[in-house]
Formats: sequence, structure tokens, C-alpha cells
Amino acid sequence: MLVPARKLEQLTSSIFTDMATHKSTLYAEGRDIIDLGIGSPDQPPPRHVQEALIQALGQPGAFGYPHFQGTPHLRRAFTEWFAERFGGVQLDPLQEVLVLMGSQDGLAHLPSALLDPGDLALIPDPAYPVYVAGVQLACGEIYSMPLLQENGYLPDLAAIPAEVARQAKLMIASFPGNPVPAMASRAWYAEAVAFCRAHEIVLVHDAAYSELYFDNHRPISIFEIEGAREVAVEFHSLSKSWSMAGCRIGFIAGRRDVVKALQTLKSNIDYGVFGPVQEAAVVALRGDQSYLRQMAAMYQERRDVLLGGLREIGWTIEVPKATMFAWAKLPFPAGTVTSMEFALRLLDEAGVVVIPGSAFGPQGEGYVRIALVQPVERLREAVQRIAASGVLNDATHM
Repeated sequence: MLVPARKLEQLTSSIFTDMATHKSTLYAEGRDIIDLGIGSPDQPPPRHVQEALIQALGQPGAFGYPHFQGTPHLRRAFTEWFAERFGGVQLDPLQEVLVLMGSQDGLAHLPSALLDPGDLALIPDPAYPVYVAGVQLACGEIYSMPLLQENGYLPDLAAIPAEVARQAKLMIASFPGNPVPAMASRAWYAEAVAFCRAHEIVLVHDAAYSELYFDNHRPISIFEIEGAREVAVEFHSLSKSWSMAGCRIGFIAGRRDVVKALQTLKSNIDYGVFGPVQEAAVVALRGDQSYLRQMAAMYQERRDVLLGGLREIGWTIEVPKATMFAWAKLPFPAGTVTSMEFALRLLDEAGVVVIPGSAFGPQGEGYVRIALVQPVERLREAVQRIAASGVLNDATHM
């Protein structure tokens, strides 16, 4: 009998699996489900990016092994876009950039490139699950940094014990965040850079949602902070901003020895991103950028429709400044019902999928994550279904 590696028991994907299984059961029964669970864009990429992909498929050699590090012109296109977007920050496309199969690819593998078994990583809680999974698969140890509402969902670096700071090798931060769509200030970034420099910690900044911002709350890059190049790497992705989630393409940029370590690891795992996808990414980065603001405006409208409708029926949710998610505190007294119980009842009685906050760590209990991945008409319908179900009015039968 096969006994899987014990480290797989630590992974938290079971909650996502349980929700997906329950949803599939209801689909099989003929139920109409409004899925606000996984953050998968429901829009296609801009037409010129689609056409570039189609054209690249017909080129000689298109189906051969791709350029592992990313083609030189793709890495140049990324650094040019980066400089234009983030205040003229100049990156070396050859030594400070690596093309990835989406940012999750890099986030999952980077701990294995940097940590030996037992090494310590500072991870936010709640967190996008791959942050925790990457460290667990590297057999590292985790010190959780609570993201609390009273702190603006920012890690309190001053609360990290001195001994923990001395031992830590890696710290992950994500702004705009997922699942907590928080935005960090320049002051917090500067504090994080100084903290990591003082303790020789690699600072990993996940900026996958940097372009999905609302109300002119424009995120910055960690590299706009003095000294960040000495300690940090930053992940970017075309998945959400350009609706290329299925194409799997992203980047790590920054501190060159960290980029080199990830490159070395990945050279033993895969052969890089499919060539035509790289060509499409070049066109996305160098082409008309108006699509980015159109997508942000679309998600902002969805945010306003959904949260405004829920407010009218008695569920007030903090308004996110960015990302395609809302982080919703359960509309009941703390401890009355678990996030999993609430999400299952919402699915059963309203036909609406959300993700229990417990899927993102212990601090996520008492919340659910709602993805803005349906048209406004379906979001209005979701509000109507929730209201009609009575789920918000009764926690006693959860």
C-alpha cells in the first residue's frame, strides 16, 4: 500500500477540494450555481494578444522546446514595461528577470531554492495557500505573521521576536493582497526593507494584482523603495491583468542571486513557457495598455454592485481598493458559525460559491473570500438569492 509523503498532509488544498466536490454534486443535480470561488478571469485577453498567439503558433519551430529563461525580447519587453509603470525603475533583463509559468510557479518553487530543511520563513496569515505550501514542500518551518483588521491587514514587523528574526531566511508579502485585498504604504515597504536588510532575510513581494486597482489607489513596486534591490525579489503575472490565466506566464525580478537560485532549480524541472505564449506576452507588454484600465474599471463596477447589494440586505463588507476579491467578515457574532459552515449553507441554499476564510490560514476563520468573476447581472442575482435564502438572518441552523 502506497503511503504518500507526510508533508502532503500539511497542505490545505482539501478545503478547496471539498468546495469543488460539493459544487459538482449540485451541478449534477441540475442546480444553477453562481461561482464566486476561484479567481479565474471570465474575460478573454485583448484581441491583439490573441492574434499574436495565433500567429506565433504558425511559425517554424513553434512547438519545439522554448527558451528556458524567457526569450531575450520578452525579458526586455518586461523591463521596459516595468520602467514605464514603476517610476523608471531599471532592471537588468538578463540577470534580474526570469520568465515563469505564472507567478504561482515561482512562489511554489522559490522556497526549495532558498531553504534547507528546518529553515524558517515568515509567512502572512491569512495567505494565498501556495506561500505556505512552498515552504512545507521545502521542509522549512513557518512563523506566521497575523494580518489583522486593526493593523490594516499589514504584518506587524515589530511584533516578530528577535530570535525569530535572527533565524528567518525568507519573508513573503503581497500587496495588493490575496485573500486580504490590503494595500501597503511606502512607509510599511520601507520598514520591511530595513527589517530584512538588518536580519539578512530575502524579501519576496507578490505583486500579481498590481494592475487591478480602483479609485486611483495605484500600487507601487517594492523596488521604488531605496535599498530594496539588495534584499528583495518581486513577482508579476499576466494572468489577471491581461486575462491570460490559462496561458501560465509570469516573472520574477530583482535580486540577482535569488533569481539565479530559482533559475537553477527550475532548469532541473521544466523547459520553460511555451514559445507562442511568450510571443503573446511581448505583444501584451508592448501594445496598447488601455485594456488594463478597462479590466480594472470592470472589476470596480462589479465590486460596487455586489457590495452595494449586500449592504442593502444587511451584510456590510469592507470595500477593497484593488484585486478581484472581497474579504468578507461573516455577518454573525464571532464563534457563532465557522466559515466552512457558512460557505456550505450559502452554496446549498442560495447556489452561490464563496471560499471559506479558513482555507487561507487560522486568521482567516470568520471570513469568506468572494471573487468578482461574474458579470454584474449574475452578481445582482447572487444578492437576490442570498436575500431570499435567509442565510444572513439565521446562524442557529448552520
